[in-house]
Amino acid sequence: MFLTKDWRSIGDFIAAGPRSKNAKLEIRENLRLLQSSYAARARAQMMSCFRDVTVEDLPSIVQEQMLEELLDKEAQQQLEGGGGEPPALNWSLEITERLGSRLHALWNRSAGDCLLDSAMQATWGVFDRDNALRRALADTLQQAGQFFYPRWREYEASQASRMLDFTLEETQWQEDWESLLATAAQPGSALEQLHVFALAHILRRPIIVYGVKYVKSFRGEDIGYARFEGVYLPLLWEPSFCIRSPIALGYTRGHFTALVPIEPYASSRIPPLATHGVVSGNNSPLEQLQIQMQTTFMPLMDREHKLLPIHFLTTDEIGREESIYKEWLDVCRTEGGILVAQQKLHKRPLLVAQMLEEWLNHYRRLAQTNEAPFSRPPTLQDYSSDGDTEDE
Repeated sequence: MFLTKDWRSIGDFIAAGPRSKNAKLEIRENLRLLQSSYAARARAQMMSCFRDVTVEDLPSIVQEQMLEELLDKEAQQQLEGGGGEPPALNWSLEITERLGSRLHALWNRSAGDCLLDSAMQATWGVFDRDNALRRALADTLQQAGQFFYPRWREYEASQASRMLDFTLEETQWQEDWESLLATAAQPGSALEQLHVFALAHILRRPIIVYGVKYVKSFRGEDIGYARFEGVYLPLLWEPSFCIRSPIALGYTRGHFTALVPIEPYASSRIPPLATHGVVSGNNSPLEQLQIQMQTTFMPLMDREHKLLPIHFLTTDEIGREESIYKEWLDVCRTEGGILVAQQKLHKRPLLVAQMLEEWLNHYRRLAQTNEAPFSRPPTLQDYSSDGDTEDE
C-alpha cells in the first residue's frame, strides 16, 4: 500500500498522529511572534530538506515511490527549461554540481492555495490546510495596509507606466487594493505579487521566486507575461530584525512550488577539496568546504547573468539593487562570477525532526514488505530542541 497524493506533505502524513496538534500550535505561535513588532528573533527556518543518506538506505523501488510522491516532476521540468523556455532553475553546473546546490520542486495542492502551501513547506514542511498562513496574510494586509498600500501603489503605477503606458485614477487603485485584501482572506483564491511581498514580511525573511517568463495556454501559446520571478524582501522591517537566509519558490503556469535542496550531510554532497568550486572570499579551503556543507547557494542572477529584479522598490531605491541585496542577504560571488544568496541550513527543531522521522518510518515499513526487516532508529542527537538559532 502506498500513500495517496493527499499525504505528500510530511506534516499531512502524520496529521492524525499525536504530534499533529503540537505542530499546529507551534506554527500558529511562530506566526504570532513573527507578526509582532517586539517579538523574539524570527523562528522560521528551512526544515523541509529530505535526507539523502536516509533515502539511500531504502530499496530502489521504495526510493522511487517516495520521490514520486514528494516531488513535482512537471514543475521541475518546466522550471529547468523543459517547456521550450530558457531554464529558470538549476541552469548553472557550477552551482548545482560543484557547489551541491541543486533545488527540487515539492508537490503541493493546486488552485489558489499553492503559494501558501509552498511557503509553509519551505519553512515548516507542511501544507497550510488550516489556513493559518492565509489568516496571517489577510490580517497583516488589513492591519498594516497603511504601510503596504503606498509602496504597492507606487510600484504598480511605475510598472504600468513603463510597460503599458497608462495610469489609473485613485478610485481605481482603491478598488484594486480592496480586491487584493478580499482575495487574501478567501481560501482557495489565487494570490498575486503583493501577497508574496506580504509573506516576506510575515516570515521576516527574503523570498526568491524562480519562474517562467511567460504564462502559456494549454496549447502552449504565450498568453501573458509572468511577473512573479524575482526577489521579495521584507522592506518595511529593519534588516536587523529579519532572517538573512532566504527561502526559494518556483512559479510555473499559475502554480507555485517550494524549492528545497537535498540535506547536505550526505557524502555525495561533498566533492573532493581540490576539484570543487569554492566561493570567493578570505576563508581557507577547509573553512570554505565547511561553509559549503552548511549552505545552499541560490543565484540572484538569471542564466544571462542579469540580476533578478527586486519587487516593490521605490523610485529612490531603483538602481541600487546589488547594494540592497547585500543589506538583506548574505551574498557572495562564485568563481564563475555568479552573485548568489546563502541559505543557511541548521539542525531541525525537535518537533519537526520527530515528524520527519515518523514520515520516513512509513517508507521503512514499506521496505520491510520487500526485503529483510531493517530499521534505523531516530538519531535525536542530530536534532535541536531549542527552536531556531539567532544567526540565520
